Amino acid sequence: MAYLDHAATTPMLDEALEAYVATAREVGNASSLHAAGRRARRRVEESRERVAAALGARPSEVIFTGGGTESDNLAVKGIFWARRPAGRDRVVSSAVEHHAVLDAVDWLVGHENAEADWLPVDETGRLSADRLRATLAGHADRVALVTAMWANNEVGTVQPIAELAAVAAEHGVPFHTDAVQAVGQVPVDFAASGVAALTVTGHKLGGPTGVGALLLARDVAATPLLHGGGQERDVRSGTLDTAGIAAFAVAVETAVKNQQAYAARVAALRDDLVERVRRAVPEVVYNGDPNDRLPGNAHFSFPGCEGDALLLLLDAHGIACSTGSACSAGVAQPSHVLLAMGADNDRARSSLRFSLGHTSVPAEVDALIAALPAAVERARRAGAIRSART
Repeated sequence: MAYLDHAATTPMLDEALEAYVATAREVGNASSLHAAGRRARRRVEESRERVAAALGARPSEVIFTGGGTESDNLAVKGIFWARRPAGRDRVVSSAVEHHAVLDAVDWLVGHENAEADWLPVDETGRLSADRLRATLAGHADRVALVTAMWANNEVGTVQPIAELAAVAAEHGVPFHTDAVQAVGQVPVDFAASGVAALTVTGHKLGGPTGVGALLLARDVAATPLLHGGGQERDVRSGTLDTAGIAAFAVAVETAVKNQQAYAARVAALRDDLVERVRRAVPEVVYNGDPNDRLPGNAHFSFPGCEGDALLLLLDAHGIACSTGSACSAGVAQPSHVLLAMGADNDRARSSLRFSLGHTSVPAEVDALIAALPAAVERARRAGAIRSART
């Protein structure tokens, strides 16, 4: 199989897998007081320190969660609830967020009487700090938080997070960023960026699925989603997955340490893929910021094709890719990211994402290019037949 869907999930790093297996062989609840529990607690706290050091945070700012979706919901809902008693009933979010953020904001609007301001992006998927400043100028005293992703999960555009966070800080508003796609691909520093909360998850950077973290500044209050034992600063109750956390910490540390070399290698492979796709399908549209984007991301629209049909045709040749977020897989709808970038429905429905990672090799690009022209032709014929019937 040519696996070109690392943005959905990437294989575990050997170092992370070894840490997981070694820790999973031990027994102990990190909340227990006996020796086994204390040993588990030590593993957790050592992991917390490793994650904090890798991402420019204090250990006390690292809250372990069940992954990116939980961390996003905890940040968006938790910060909103904590600040609402002071009359802050608005959330400012970009229009191109992952559904873990979009749907959390929509839920607050539908169930908590929140109001949402959706920041537009330009044709490359990029946000404007000036636009955020203008949005906050009118009613900053009512805004509970601003949330914008560090790098887009579909088209790979990297956002000017430090600029955006500085604008939010000017108005006294906490800024949350979903950095799930960014960590390990581009430099990410929690303190230097000026953000108040940051989401990271394990399975995007070589760690296990089902474990992640929310980095939350000590002076930012968040009402918990879960109530129980009061673990994780009383913000996220629940028995900690000690083995998962240990593997997650190793993966974060390794991915951050190797980030520059990883980005250079993967970007070169990505550039080769882009050039060869353009030669194979000359009318293809390359989406996202051509310069400031994730090194492993290549996102295209194929005119005349349905993205889902093209994906399945490539899958039949052993090539795994995606039409967008894996969390929305199987949902027949145009990409909300491309629509926000100004694309029409046809272009938004004809898109595919090829994403590279730490196991990617040139032979996988070769396999894609060998199968792509025939797959595009078949997808176009199928689309033409459907159009004629309707």
